[in-house]
Amino acid sequence: MKKRVVTIVGTRPQFIKAAVLSREIEKNDSIEEIFIHTGQHFDQNMSDVFFEELEIPKPKYHFNINSCSHGEMTGQMLMAVEGVLFKEKLDMVILYGDTNSTLAGALAASKLNIPIAHVESGLRSYNRKMPEEINRIMTDHLSSILFCPTKKSVENLKIEGIKKDVYHVGDVMYDATLFAKNFINKHTKKFSSKFSLNQNNFALMTIHRQESADNKKIFSNFLDYADQFSKKNNIKIFFPIHPRIKKLVQNYKEKRNFCFLNPLSYFETQYLLSKASFVLTDSGGLQKEAYFHRVPCVTFRSETEWVETIENGWNRLWIDDNYNSRKSIADYGDGYGAKKIIKIIMNNL
Repeated sequence: MKKRVVTIVGTRPQFIKAAVLSREIEKNDSIEEIFIHTGQHFDQNMSDVFFEELEIPKPKYHFNINSCSHGEMTGQMLMAVEGVLFKEKLDMVILYGDTNSTLAGALAASKLNIPIAHVESGLRSYNRKMPEEINRIMTDHLSSILFCPTKKSVENLKIEGIKKDVYHVGDVMYDATLFAKNFINKHTKKFSSKFSLNQNNFALMTIHRQESADNKKIFSNFLDYADQFSKKNNIKIFFPIHPRIKKLVQNYKEKRNFCFLNPLSYFETQYLLSKASFVLTDSGGLQKEAYFHRVPCVTFRSETEWVETIENGWNRLWIDDNYNSRKSIADYGDGYGAKKIIKIIMNNL
């Protein structure tokens, strides 16, 4: 009899990570996977296109919960997820990262005594003002199996007393990036014709976090920094607009060194990353993806959970002026993180 697992996702980075594992699960005749999409990312370009592009199984459940406060969103998701977990006979819940969808899934599963596998465990920014920090801490302490992307994340869990069933498997986003590079190589003409890049004379910039978008002064400071950065390095700023910041960019429409784009698909993002000279971002995931493409990154935050990128010279905080000496980062694995995770999950079902 097949073991039944439920995967709970709600945001773009989770779709990408889940796709990597889902491809491995599909090869295994012993597991049946059910998808729950909370709807946290609701724009078609932020959600539907990723399921189509990454060939993720169509969600059996789609809650469409979004555009409300953190507490209300998490509460609605908790109720909805709990209803599904009551209905389906499940052997495990698989969660990713640090979103409200993650926390809701962890709370619902733990109340029903369903084992939780948490992919991307142990990350800490040590900034409790970030909602993501609270989500990841609580999820880690509720999880049964913890899959860590780095050795530092394993150490973070040890400090908090979590030592059992903790595995350093590498970063599944590296698995995803290798998959994307292969896809892009096979469809180069498609991407090159859409973006018409003559040379690598641009920086790819993304801004989407709540703390960036909710404070107009902070947002303005980031864009002013990007403006000066582009002039100093004589490059354009390619800036895909997240729905959260659509209204905020109106005052910058006249800046000729900014190239505003609609939200990008995953493969489009990877293509531009591969061609960019720099990355400017407040995203956690993009800091690593920049490294996977060996592109220097500037992070619009006062700290980062991906400390390896800074220690090894591929990333710096925007308040700093210089990079460390550049070195390779072994912690992120060999591109087989998903295989290792599924093997461990199977041993625990």
